[in-house]
Amino acid sequence: MAYVYIVECRDKTLYTGWTTDIERRVNQHNKGEGAKYTRARRPVVLKYFEEFDTNGEAMKRECEIKKLSRQDKIKLFDYN
Repeated sequence: MAYVYIVECRDKTLYTGWTTDIERRVNQHNKGEGAKYTRARRPVVLKYFEEFDTNGEAMKRECEIKKLSRQDKIKLFDYN
């Protein structure tokens, strides 16, 4: 399984990524071991995720989500 996720950072910005283990990845972000973007914006809170059968599908969806406006990303968690 692969996942696309959105976390909300301490400064209320949103970060989108993909992983094969959501719990591990969010913990990495919160320990400062994740993406450079989130290191200075800890803690992060998981707001949304989608599950996929392959890494490729998750990466494709990550690209789609990253193109969305902040408002459209927030709509994703409001519907979930």
